[in-house]
Amino acid sequence: MAAALAVLFCSLIFTPVTINVAIPTPSRHRRLINAAIPTPYKRKPLTIELIHRDSIRSPYHNPNESPAVRVQRGMNISIGRLSYLQAKIRSQNSYEAQFFPQINKHALFYVNIFIGQPPVPMFAAMDTGSSLLGVQCSPCPGCSRIFYPSRSSSYATLPCDSEKCRYLRHAYCTPNNECIYLQGYGIGLSSSGILSTEQLTFQTSDEGTMRVEDAVFGCGQSTNEEFALSGVFGLGFDRVSLVSQLNSSFSYCIGRLYDSNYLHNKLILGQGAIIDEGDATPLQVIGGLYYVTLEAISVEGIMLDINPSIFRRDDTDGGVIIDTGTDSTWLVKDAYEALRDVVIITVDRSLMRSYSESNKLCYYGIMSRDLAGFPTVRFHFAGGAELALEIDSMFHQPRTDTFCMAVNPTIIDDQHMKYSLIGTRAQQNYNVGYDIGRKQMTFQMTNCEFLDD
Repeated sequence: MAAALAVLFCSLIFTPVTINVAIPTPSRHRRLINAAIPTPYKRKPLTIELIHRDSIRSPYHNPNESPAVRVQRGMNISIGRLSYLQAKIRSQNSYEAQFFPQINKHALFYVNIFIGQPPVPMFAAMDTGSSLLGVQCSPCPGCSRIFYPSRSSSYATLPCDSEKCRYLRHAYCTPNNECIYLQGYGIGLSSSGILSTEQLTFQTSDEGTMRVEDAVFGCGQSTNEEFALSGVFGLGFDRVSLVSQLNSSFSYCIGRLYDSNYLHNKLILGQGAIIDEGDATPLQVIGGLYYVTLEAISVEGIMLDINPSIFRRDDTDGGVIIDTGTDSTWLVKDAYEALRDVVIITVDRSLMRSYSESNKLCYYGIMSRDLAGFPTVRFHFAGGAELALEIDSMFHQPRTDTFCMAVNPTIIDDQHMKYSLIGTRAQQNYNVGYDIGRKQMTFQMTNCEFLDD
C-alpha cells in the first residue's frame, strides 16, 4: 500500500431576471398608480471590515515584524484556543473553562464598532467561540478603553426577571434588580458585569453607517488582568447573542491571512449575509459552538483511508468544529496520520526534515518555491460541500528557512482529543455562510475583493 501511494503521490508533484410591464393608462392617472405600487425596498447588507491582528489597520500592527514572527504568534494563539475549546466542550460552559492568557493575549480578527449615544468607538475581538457581546465599562479598575454608561442616552440595564437574564447559567441579582453575568471568552479571557442593552453603530464597508437598537451586551466591570481589549464581538449563537437578534445568520470572507496589506476581509451580519451561494452542509450549534459533519479527506481526488466515524460527535465529545479563533486546523489522530503520511511520501524525496517544532511535520525550505505543484487537499462534508486546501492553507512558514504542515494532531498535554477543529487558514479564499435558522453552512470559493461592491 505504501509503495503504491508513493508512486501515485510522487507523480503528482511534477506534474434575477427583471421584467418591465407596461400598463396603458391615461397620463393624468399615472402618478396615482405609481404611488400606489411603490418600488420594493431592499435593505443594505450590514457589511463590516474584518481586521486581522497584524493588518496595517490594526493598532497591534508592527511594521518591523517579519512574516515568520506573525505566523509563530498565530500558532501560539491556536494552541491556547485549542486548550480553551477542550475545556469548554468538557464543561459545556465557557465560564468554567480554564484560560491560557499567557499565550493567548490576542485574537486573530477584530471589528470596529461604536456603542451608545453619542457613539463611542471600540476595537473588539471577533470570536465565534463565545456568544455574548462584551465591552469594558466604568467602573473597571485597571481596564483601558472604557465605555461610560452614564454618558449614553440609549443605555439600559436588563432586570433579573428578564428572559435574557434567566437564560444565563451563571448570573445573579443585585439589590438594584440588575442582572450580573459571569462570562468566559473563547480567546482565553474572562469578564463579569451587568447584562444591558445599548445602541450599536457599525461603519459599513462602503463608508456608511448602520445602527442596531437595543442590542444585548455585557457591560464588563471586572476582568482578568490580561483583558487588554476594549470588547469581544461574540458570534456564537444563543438567546443573548447578537447573532440571534440579526436574523440568526452571518457570513464572512477571509483572503490572504498573513498579508498585512490585504484589506478585503469582511463580515456580513443579518439579512444581507451570503448564505445561499456555494455548497451547503448541515450545521449544528452545541454549547454555542458550530459543528459540521466531515466525511472524508482526499488528495488530488483520491480518498484517504479514513473511517468517517472518527469525525462524529457522541453525546459529550468529538465532532468537527469550524472556528475563526484559531489559525491552524487540528485533526483527530487517525485522520491526521493519514494526511501526514501522504505529505511525507510526497515531500520527503526532495526535501530534508526539520525537527524544530514539536509534534509538527516540518521541512527545510521555502513554501512558494519548494512546494510548487503540491496536490490539492480537499475536506468533504455531508451534503457535498468541500473545502479545497491549497499550499497556503495546508502549510505555513514559521521560520525563514523552515515550513510546516498547518494541519496538526489534536493533542493537549500529550493526550489525543476526540474532536477536530477547522481554523481560518483552511477557510482562506472562501465565503463561509452561517444560516442557523435552516441549520446549514455554505462554502463558496471566491476572491473576497469581488464582494467589495
